[in-house]
Amino acid sequence: MLECGRNLNDIMEIKNEVKDALETGMPVVALESTIIAHGMPYPENVETALAVEDIIRKAGVVPATIAIVGGVLKIGLSEQEIEYLATAKNVMKVSRRDFPYVMAMGGDGATTVSGTMIAAELAGIRVFVTGGVGGVHRNAEKSFDISADLTELSRTGVAVVSAGVKSILDIGLTLEYLETEGVPVVTFGTADFPAFYSRKSGFKGSCSVSEFKEAAGIMKAKWDLGLSGGMIIACPVPGKFEIPLEDMEGTIDKALKEAEVAGIRGKDLTPYLLSKIKDLTGGKSLETNRHLVFENARIGAGIASAYAEIERK
Repeated sequence: MLECGRNLNDIMEIKNEVKDALETGMPVVALESTIIAHGMPYPENVETALAVEDIIRKAGVVPATIAIVGGVLKIGLSEQEIEYLATAKNVMKVSRRDFPYVMAMGGDGATTVSGTMIAAELAGIRVFVTGGVGGVHRNAEKSFDISADLTELSRTGVAVVSAGVKSILDIGLTLEYLETEGVPVVTFGTADFPAFYSRKSGFKGSCSVSEFKEAAGIMKAKWDLGLSGGMIIACPVPGKFEIPLEDMEGTIDKALKEAEVAGIRGKDLTPYLLSKIKDLTGGKSLETNRHLVFENARIGAGIASAYAEIERK
């Protein structure tokens, strides 16, 4: 159990390569750990996590996978720690509300989008790569189920590179919520807002860019103005791995109905739906998930490099 009087340095451990990069102004990209502990089956979760780190390193950027291990907030994991999170039991999903309990109890936690944003900002990392962001769930007017990712984006200064929001959500309402909270939604290489498995959702972002330095410039301008909060940089999945939205809608509807019958709700709903969609698509959704994360890693590394260059100048 956590002792009173301990400071942040006692409960947060920054991996040496990450610390060196931050101290010298080299680009760093934060990575979540929920995809390891809860997002994919073993061993695909480990293979994907290590492949993403490798993509980022090959771009000359330092990856920092974030998690809580034994009550310590880790900014950058070893391969052994990634393997541990992928196979350990009782690894909690950690967002803002969960940090105090998991760390005080000396537990293990896989950080969600919101949890990773908090940790990245504490460490001084401005770019975070993930698969998809949470949002307003379908039928939220009845369930009030809105992801903590959205409120975190309104308050925490980190740019989140993703394939849009998960297509199991109400994308239109999610974008309305982000507009209300003043969160820029930047589409990269397209005017269409992507829908995770699909390249198009039928909606637009607030603006679009096609170069790393343009995205980095928007980040710089936002924070130089003193505007709080983060932003989304939404990147479509490569075309050959896409599952078109019209094909996904029937699958999602079926998964939602099965979740309702089973009484699944709250934080258990998203992992249930993703697992059910994997089964209904014969594993194709998992392959799409892997490749959209790889694409996001490539783009996120480029944006992190461009942002570090702007900061050096």
